[in-house]
Amino acid sequence: MNVKPIGEKILIKRVEAEAKSPGGIVLPDSAKEKPKEGKIFALGDGKLLKNGERAKFQVKKGNRVIFASYGGTEVKIDGEEYLLMSEEDILAVIE
Repeated sequence: MNVKPIGEKILIKRVEAEAKSPGGIVLPDSAKEKPKEGKIFALGDGKLLKNGERAKFQVKKGNRVIFASYGGTEVKIDGEEYLLMSEEDILAVIE
């Protein structure tokens, strides 16, 4: 895969949804909630500032992050599902 996001966009792959509920019940695909966390695969160049410079990202490639429920745009690349989103849609980094 050779995808380079533009500007302040970030390419994220969601982590797999849990197959079991906390009580141990196996969930069918229709009942699984889409996870709100994923791993960063690629970063753009950063937000263009008024002075012509680029802002640095607070996240980096490989970070595991939590993002807003409806943030980003779903895209398919080489048969895999990813999200393209702005850094402002990322809520936290999981360490």
